[in-house]
Amino acid sequence: MEYKVKVDAFEGPLDLLLHLIQRLEIDIYDIPMADITEQYLLFIHTMKELELDVASEYLVMAATLLAIKSKTLLPNHEEEPEDDDWLEEEDPRDELVERLVEYKKYKEAAEELKKKEEDRGKLYTKAPSDMTSMELDTKSPSELSVTVYDMLGAFQKLLRRKKIQRPISARVTRQEIPIETRMGEILHMLVQNSKPTRFFDLFPYDDREHIVVSFLAVLELMKRDKIAVEQQENFSDLFVAAKRGAAE
Repeated sequence: MEYKVKVDAFEGPLDLLLHLIQRLEIDIYDIPMADITEQYLLFIHTMKELELDVASEYLVMAATLLAIKSKTLLPNHEEEPEDDDWLEEEDPRDELVERLVEYKKYKEAAEELKKKEEDRGKLYTKAPSDMTSMELDTKSPSELSVTVYDMLGAFQKLLRRKKIQRPISARVTRQEIPIETRMGEILHMLVQNSKPTRFFDLFPYDDREHIVVSFLAVLELMKRDKIAVEQQENFSDLFVAAKRGAAE
């Protein structure tokens, strides 16, 4: 079974790097290249496992990280300077750090502008009207507390669990499942449940094709604003729930 799916939620390799730095609580000015490169390549591998359309810029950044990592691992044979004009060798991470700091600054500015736009959108000016015949919905729309990168991290854990728990069995036939069909099944299940459902409970089978289709179905439901995915705290389990009116 082949999947040709492109996810628009990725904002670029710098966004992924910044997410990893924040998630691992790394000092942006002192990046451990071995750790960050390993985590970055793991995400790229996961995207390829899902057969998502990985943009070339992600692969270019992977090559850049490997090059910087190799430079940082080279032995240092510096000799004592003979005069005061000698300058220390430039850290190979400097250019990457500069790009990340610049990206972080613009990302935070964009988020602040978006927040101001949302706050402004809550203000209305209109002529007085009879409020007795109107029903007010005072509940504000919920925002997703997880990102696509958190979803990929949960998918990595899922694959590891399935690999460990998979029983020894032989598969005789394979039944291909359309993503739309799986979306309907997951949404029906979530609507029937009165409480949020654990992310891992959405994957009852160990079949790889079924796991991939189910994960892509969850991503598509998130994109269509049919479900909400929440996380109590960093690295904790994800919980999925259908939004109000999702079944309509």
